[in-house]
Parts: sequence; C-alpha cells; structure tokens
Amino acid sequence: MGYFDYSREPQSDIAFVDMKSFYASVECVDRGLHPLKAVLCVMSRADNANGLILAASPMFKKVFGQANVGRSSDLPFDIYTRKFSYPNAKRQGLPINPGYVRYVEEWAQRAIIVPPRMHKYIEKNIEIQHIFQNYASMEDILPYSIDEGFIDLTSSLNYFIPDKTISRKEKLDRISADMQREIWRKTGIYATVGMSNSNPLLAKLALDNEAKYTKTMRANWSYQDVESKVWSIPKLTDFWGIGERMEKRLHKLGIYSIKELANFNPDILKKELGVVGLDLFFHANGIDESNVHQPYKPKTKGLGNSQVLPRDYVKQTEIELVFREMAEQVAIRLRRLHKKATRVSIGLRYSSREDQRPFQAQMTIEPTNLTRQLAETVIYLLRKKYSGGAVRMISVYYSGLVDESLAYISLFDDVETLEKEERLQSAIDSIRNQFGFSLLQKGNSLLEASRSLERSRLIGGHSAGGLDGLR
Repeated sequence: MGYFDYSREPQSDIAFVDMKSFYASVECVDRGLHPLKAVLCVMSRADNANGLILAASPMFKKVFGQANVGRSSDLPFDIYTRKFSYPNAKRQGLPINPGYVRYVEEWAQRAIIVPPRMHKYIEKNIEIQHIFQNYASMEDILPYSIDEGFIDLTSSLNYFIPDKTISRKEKLDRISADMQREIWRKTGIYATVGMSNSNPLLAKLALDNEAKYTKTMRANWSYQDVESKVWSIPKLTDFWGIGERMEKRLHKLGIYSIKELANFNPDILKKELGVVGLDLFFHANGIDESNVHQPYKPKTKGLGNSQVLPRDYVKQTEIELVFREMAEQVAIRLRRLHKKATRVSIGLRYSSREDQRPFQAQMTIEPTNLTRQLAETVIYLLRKKYSGGAVRMISVYYSGLVDESLAYISLFDDVETLEKEERLQSAIDSIRNQFGFSLLQKGNSLLEASRSLERSRLIGGHSAGGLDGLR
C-alpha cells in the first residue's frame, strides 16, 4: 500500500441510499403487504409468455431464486397455471424432484404478479426526494436512478449533531439511520445506506458489498478500509465498473482479484485498457475524485432508445416498420433539443431460438433532424446488415449532435423541398406536443406489428404513462 497518501485525498461525508426492491416495495405497500415478506413481482406484459420481470420482492427472489430482472421463462413455474414448469426448471438448471416441485407450487399459489405502474413509482420517488431535502440542500443531492442517490452530508453533520465529542463516522451513521426511519415511516419502504467519510465510490461499494447484508442495512467504508474491505470483494464483477467483458480482459493480464488490480502496474493498465484501466486502478485503491455537486457529464452526447419486442419478429416488413417508428421517436427528441445528428447507429438482437450474434451498424451523415432522412438511414443500415432471422430487440441511436442552425446544402439538394419538409415536420410536432402523440399517426400504426400507439402510452417503456418523445 505504498501508492497513495490518503491524507491528501478529498474527504467528504457521503450517504448512498438505495430503496430496497423499489418497484416491488411500492406495489406491496399499496396493497397493505409487508415489502420484505410478501411474495410479489412486477412483470411487464404478464399476459405474454415472454413477460419481462422488472422487480421482485426479497422474498420472491429467495423463494424462486429470481434476480431482479428477467423473463417469466426464468421462473420455475407457469405464471398462468401456477404449476411447476419442467422446461423452465431444466433451462435454469434447477433440481427436478418431487420435493422441489411441491415447494415451488405451494409458493407459486401465494405469489402475486402485478403490472408496472411507472407513474406511481415516479410519485413515490418525488416523495422520497423531499425527505432527502430534510437532511441536505438540493445542491447536495445527486439522484443516481429512480430508486437510489448520493447525498453529501458534509455540511449537515454538525448542524444536526453539534456535539464535538462524537466522531464524524458516528454522526453520519446516526443521520443515515434517521433518514431510513423517516423514509419507512412516510412511505413504508425500506432503505439501504452505504456510507463513507471519504468519497462517493466507497459509499457505493459499502452499499453493494456490506450494507445489503447487515441487520441495520447500513455500512460505512473509508480510506482505512481499502485493504481489509475493498480488496476483499470476492469477485471482480462485484466491483463497480467491472462487467464480464472487462473481467476477461483483466484475466488476460493475470488479474483475478481487486487486490491484484490495486497492486498492478498502472502504466501497463493504461497501455492495455486505456484511461478506463487507469480509473480501475485508482478505484481499486479507494481513490475517487468525483463530486456530488459536479456530476459526470459524458463527452460524447447522443440520443437513443431500445425496445424488447413483444414477440419474435420474422417478416422484414414488420422489422423495418418498428425500426422506422423508433427512428421517428428519437428524431422527435432530437428536435425538442434543437439539435441535429451527424451519426446514426442501430442495434439488433435476435431471438433466443436463433443461433446468430447480435449486430450493430453506424454511418456518418450530413447534419439533420428530419424524420424521413433519419429513418431512411436507419433502414439502409438495417438492409445492409440484416439477412434474415427472428428478431427480439432493436435500438436506434443518434450522435455527433450539432446545433439545429447548422446546415449543409449541396448543389443536388432541392432547397425548396427541404424547407417545405421542415415546416411540415414542425407543424406535426406542434400538434403532437399540444394534443398528444397519438392524435397524428401514419396509417401503418394500425398494423398488428406496429408498436407506435402502444409505446405512446408508456413511461420509460412501461405501462401507465407517456414515453419521452411520444407525448
């Protein structure tokens, strides 16, 4: 541990608060059920054999071995009959014996499967944000997602607990406990808190690797805990920022633990992995210079969206239809920001029954935010790469954004036609903004394969609301 003098590193008092199984907990509380004891999961398209599990209560996860996100086909029982599903169990490598079958079917009868209600979760999130503001100013609060966020309590500790005989670590724990109690008292939801008297990274690691497993649902990691706790994280993929692909790259360098990563040659890491490798080296040593008041802003800005299709799409005409619809949806968002795109990217993932790898494709274009031009580019890329097969997920992404005022006109462009198209597009956007996306629709939105009208009723891709770009 000779690399760093931690006394020279930033010191702040951070609480990273996570709502336990947030969507499922909101649904439990709304039904008068205990969030930690009820067997409940939130499933999108539960009427579909490929329903998507968005959240599960802790008891649901424990009983059925279910991760927070998955598909109905991952469950060991049929969601319609509540009978043991031998194909599902076999696919998941679960035991198939009379005792386990009875166990699953008994619990399956008690399981509650509900559709997502995004508007409800957003309302609850706003309520929790107001609770956070009882402990810190808005400038000290950084939402990380709908169910978790960082709170910098550095300037609040002495205000709430002025006693100078109490350590900052103890003060942070007391205030975090008060927050937990207030969230539970006002919303019925249990919160887990990772804390650090050092930096945000260590607070996040404390939550993921210790707080979730303690009785108090709180844990505090500081620079002094790097060797004993950070280096003891059991798997590389349990560490923030390391996925399976990065794990394989680290294995090729002979790195199999966080301790080995922390003591590896940083020059080699930078040479082999670039800046990311250097970041991982610092993080493995507990160093994080990010600031709650100055959240990270990506250098490359872009807009995009993806969707899992409700069934396997096999016909190319249907696949092109949903790609065109998504191209339009993202184009609407582009125009709202008064930007034009200079690069178009698409992604496609095949059905699990296809033995084909997913693909991505992209190309550079002249700056535009017109739906027709962007959709034509999307379809061009699709036809260039796609050669058949059942499709289950698609994505469209526009990047290289420039100001809307920027335009290149070539000798071959019909300026009058372009201006007419822009005026028409502006009029359509204005009507949709005022009266809703569904008021003006193309005729093909009535086709069975279309997802346009269905997605216009969504929030964040889920039921009961409106989708960004389709309002």
